[in-house]
Formats: sequence, structure tokens, C-alpha cells
Amino acid sequence: MRKDVVVDVSPADRPRLEAIVADRNSPQKHVWRARIILLTAAGVGTVEITRRVGKSKNCVWRWQERFMQNGVEGLLRDKTRPSRIAPLDDVVSERVVALTRTDPPGETTHWTGAMMAKAAGISVSSVQRIWRTHGLQPHRVRQFKLSNDPQFVDKLRDVVGLYVDPPAHAIVLSVDEKSQIQALDRTQPGLPMKKGRAGTMTHDYKRNGTTTLFAALNVFDGTVIGRNMQRHRHQEFIRFLNVIEARVPAGKLVHVILDNYAAHKHPKVMAWLGRHPRFTFHFTPTSCSWLNAVEGFFAKLTRRRLKRGVFRSIVDLQEAINRFLDEHNVQPKPFTWTADPDKIIAAVRRGHQVLDSIH
Repeated sequence: MRKDVVVDVSPADRPRLEAIVADRNSPQKHVWRARIILLTAAGVGTVEITRRVGKSKNCVWRWQERFMQNGVEGLLRDKTRPSRIAPLDDVVSERVVALTRTDPPGETTHWTGAMMAKAAGISVSSVQRIWRTHGLQPHRVRQFKLSNDPQFVDKLRDVVGLYVDPPAHAIVLSVDEKSQIQALDRTQPGLPMKKGRAGTMTHDYKRNGTTTLFAALNVFDGTVIGRNMQRHRHQEFIRFLNVIEARVPAGKLVHVILDNYAAHKHPKVMAWLGRHPRFTFHFTPTSCSWLNAVEGFFAKLTRRRLKRGVFRSIVDLQEAINRFLDEHNVQPKPFTWTADPDKIIAAVRRGHQVLDSIH
């Protein structure tokens, strides 16, 4: 041991060092650092310490000095070292950000990391780091559609009002149809999932026809009235309205939320509505199908039953949909609206302002 090295382990530090050595979950670098200090405090020489911990003399001396200066905390923290690569200049980062917001050269639709690295003269990892820092994701795109309905605000508040504060002695139904549901059969059987391998299914398929699901979601209790039909014209829609009329208890007013599909506004549908005064239609604004609560059920049906399903006929498909409806109605969940309509209206107005400024 060097004469200028005096390692004094206090009664408070010794249990911490011994706990680090004894703990099996301690990082190994912390373990051998703590052993160096404990051996030094026990009077063991430098040569013997290097033999026991398998480190060089300079390493032993370094951590002895670190403990003398910073105590146990100094052993648990590595000193920061300057990078061997100089950091990028702010001018380079600003140039990458500016280029990312412009159209890429040639017949390409968006920037890639390799393209930007070549254009900016830096590495791909540097480009990705700059994009991550500034929240830029040129490889992603989000779809949108702003409603141009002149009665957007009134219709939005009408529909949201039914969700939040429904009328007394009435039932609110969110009605829509999921058309063109394909009965797809795979050309080869898929392999089941096992350890180290996901389940498989062929990329090609055989079409066995299509069906249309008419559905009415009861906003109060979450139950769904469904009926499979071959087409989705006004004739089928009237037949489905008759199903709803038979299923809803007598004496209950029925408020139906619909989108602006032509079949929903057909003259014969309006005539049917005149013959059934307890029914009231509430139309969502144009391009606002997301406002219809039943769309969430359709998404659940697609994700959990249809996307990976194998159907050898239309009958097979319709039976699977009916079983899914039955299972859903066993444990339904009421629909709860949480979005603030004022924030939606403000966002749509901002969107129109941006579009107007662009055009």
C-alpha cells in the first residue's frame, strides 16, 4: 500500500460495503470496488489486493483515492468521460429539421434516415437522434377529414347531448351497418403459435362471398341488436328498423343516431319514420362517423373475430358474427362519452384555418 493512501472505513460505511459485496444483485463493478476498500482497510497490501480482485495497481489506487474523496457514493458512480466524437453543431441540426419539413428530392414521398444522412452529410444515427429530439417522424402519417357540414356544431351538440344527458323514458341507439364483410378462407392451414414463433397464416386467400352487419348499440347498457343481410339498401335498413321496433319495449321513445348514408334518408325510410312516431333520427355531421358509438363495436368485432378468422362460406361467417354478438351481450359495457365538445369544435376550426391558409 502506498504511504499517502489512508483508507478509513467508518462504522456507517462498513455495513454498506459488506452489503454490496454480499448482494447477488449488485453490479460486479460495484462488488470489486467495495472489496478493494474493505481489503485496504484490513491492511492488505496492493499486490495482494490486485491478485484477489484481478485488477491492476493503477485501478486499485484509483478507487482508493475515489473512496477517500467521495466515500461509498464515489464507488457507485462512474465519472463522465468526454465523447471521442465531437457533438454536432447546432447549424447542422437546424438544417436537418428544415430539410425534414420540405419535400424530398426525386420521386419520393417522404424522407428516410439514409436519404437525410446523405443530404446532410452526417450519419443515420445522428439523423435519427435529431428527429427524436425535435419530435419529427417523417415515416409516419396520420389520416384526417374535417367536416364541411354547415350545421356541424348543432349536430355535434345534439349527438353528444344524447350520450351525456339522454332524455327520460327513452332509449338511445347508435345504428350503422358494416358492409362488405368478406368470408375469407386461407389457401393453406395456418401453424399454431409456439415458443419462439408467432402464429402463421397465408398471405393469399379465397373469397367466399360477403355479408353486411346491421347493428344498433344501446348506449345505456352496451347491448347490441344485430342482423346479417346480403345488401345494405334502404329495403334492408327498413327491415332492420322493424327488428328494432320489435325488440324495444313498447312505450319507450327511441332516439336513433345515424350517419348520412343515402339509404338512411331514403323517402321510404322517411315514410316509415312518419308511421312510427316514437322513433327520432339524429344525424351525425358529414365526415364524422367517429361520432357514432357503434363504430367502436365494429372495430372490436374486426380486431377480435374477423381479422384472423377463416370462413369457408357466408353461412360460416354469419354464424361466427352471431356468436360474437351473443358473447358480447352476456357482459356488455355502457358507452361513456368523455370528450369535451367545445375542444372538438375549437380543433375543427383551427383545422379549417390551417387549410384555408394553405390554399
